[in-house]
Amino acid sequence: MSGVRKPALVFSWEMFGPYHMDRLEAVGRRLGDRFDVVGLEIGSKSHTYAWDSTGQGRHFRKITLFPGRSKDQVAWPVIYAALARACLGLRPHAAFLCNYEDPDVFALAVTLRAMGRRLVAMQASKFDDKPRFLTRELGKALFYAPYQAGLAGSERTRDYLRLLGIPGERIFLGYDTLSLDRIRALAGTPPAPDGTPWTGRHFTIIARFVPKKNLLRAVEAYALYRDLAGAGARPLHLCGSGPLEAELRAAVERHGLAGHVIFRGFLQEKGIAETLGTTLALLLPSTEEQFGLVVNEALAMGLPVVLSDVCGARDLLVRQGVNGHVVEPDNPEGLARAMLALSGDEAEWQRMSLAGRAFQPVADAGHFAEAVEKALASLNALPESAPLPTSLPAARRSEG
Repeated sequence: MSGVRKPALVFSWEMFGPYHMDRLEAVGRRLGDRFDVVGLEIGSKSHTYAWDSTGQGRHFRKITLFPGRSKDQVAWPVIYAALARACLGLRPHAAFLCNYEDPDVFALAVTLRAMGRRLVAMQASKFDDKPRFLTRELGKALFYAPYQAGLAGSERTRDYLRLLGIPGERIFLGYDTLSLDRIRALAGTPPAPDGTPWTGRHFTIIARFVPKKNLLRAVEAYALYRDLAGAGARPLHLCGSGPLEAELRAAVERHGLAGHVIFRGFLQEKGIAETLGTTLALLLPSTEEQFGLVVNEALAMGLPVVLSDVCGARDLLVRQGVNGHVVEPDNPEGLARAMLALSGDEAEWQRMSLAGRAFQPVADAGHFAEAVEKALASLNALPESAPLPTSLPAARRSEG
């Protein structure tokens, strides 16, 4: 029986960052005795994130279709052909796909459903991410027609997937996760409230320097915080890079914050973990944020989080007054006063740090593996060759 080929589970992303590897390692550990867990990476570079290329997995197989290139450097029909060829060879029991709207992914989804394969959409987007229009949403429902189940990042993502036609009873939370143990190992210091003393910690923002991260408003809030805190004010570390860097540096100078706001540049995973190891609280004031995986990293290091109410991570990982503060993205004073509360009261900071431990299981990649297993169980109840829907799935929206 040792020569019997195990059925494959295929997961496809544009490029594998560290947290994609975390998720598939967790799936391999949980389901590897029953399935051949395979990750299909389109390219080994990203046109969005300056990640280092990842290596091979220990508990899953990783296949890179276009080494040394990013997805935007390859024509979509070529990508589709490579994806389809790989999947034809693997004959997956189920395929988990991201970026439903990309033509190569949609063509692959249609192909796999025509072959009778089970399909699961992986998504973090929410209805409130941006203005929505009925005609466009109806068009999206067509793109989701091949999918029979979904892995969602947050409660709001689950609601959005239901709107787009995936039955609620086949949508499972746990998509936006990573390995908390990996973050702790990289940090090289115990999580808070242990490790770096409270008095030696700083505030941290880890984000791309783009408008939706709301960093100019964050600098404004930090200036208000320094006025309130006086001599006891903590530094702010800005970790990232992007097109707004010059404008951000000008804002720091304009507010008289030179020397108090430290620009750290883009950090790879070890640098992020080490920075969080000396952080007082993570700030995430975005005006648009599908989830915010840096919140998971902050929880790994025992940190309270101050984030805007638009962040998907707020649904599962942060409770106002329990392990952090939730503020409106256009409320710099609210952000400033949340910072003041954490930097001015060590007992309150320790209480929030310890309270965050209750949220760690749903932030960890093990939660993704659990969601995959639940999705497979829900799909196993379906016919092996369930046909593609022939019309918009309006009737399915009432389910669940």
